[in-house]
Amino acid sequence: MSRTAGKAAAWVYRGLWGVLVELLKVPDQPPNTPPGSGDVRSLKPSPGFLRYLKFWFWLWLVVFDLAIIGAWVALLIWIPWLGLALAPLAWGVAIIPDIIAYVAIHVRWDTTWYVITDRAVRIRRGVWIIRESTITFENIQNVEVRQGPLQRYFKIADVHIQTAGGGTSPDATANTQAHHGLLQGIADAHELRELIMSRAALSKTAGLGDEATPAGLSSAHRRVLEEIRDLLVPAA
Repeated sequence: MSRTAGKAAAWVYRGLWGVLVELLKVPDQPPNTPPGSGDVRSLKPSPGFLRYLKFWFWLWLVVFDLAIIGAWVALLIWIPWLGLALAPLAWGVAIIPDIIAYVAIHVRWDTTWYVITDRAVRIRRGVWIIRESTITFENIQNVEVRQGPLQRYFKIADVHIQTAGGGTSPDATANTQAHHGLLQGIADAHELRELIMSRAALSKTAGLGDEATPAGLSSAHRRVLEEIRDLLVPAA
């Protein structure tokens, strides 16, 4: 993409993003967390992920634009009048998709949020259809860091969260997504993996309260029962 096209795409994106946020009510902040979520960490994909997406964009762009401009130049040589007549169309086809792709890449990056609380990982993506999923730490079985050669160059990695599969769904795709979480473009992927694993281990040990507390009883109720027990035991 030329410098002029890049500036035009940036200008279009800033205006389009404002329109999307206003008309489609696209959240421009991380998902809200319920009270008592503890230590909350909200993050977006690394800027390196944006550069990573743009690399693939440029790779596709070079092939596409060379094909379009090459065909137009050949037509201009062989049939000059037709080439001149089709010049606006040829350059429009070469430039307009560049701007659209630029906007789409930034929208994808801007609308992706990851939130880690003391109890769960929340993932949100999307503009037209906003998809938000929550993975509780009790269900997490394994967390993997995956990084290809190109991702290493951009200093990013993907964090894959694998959860318990329990239950079936008539929609196989939905069931698979419900038991798998993907955090893309993370700069400190290994650190994030350790954070998730440590909170998952703590959650499985302690649960949502005291693991020795019977269902439906709070810690305060448990303490009262213990006091009653201590008073009764000596008298027995």
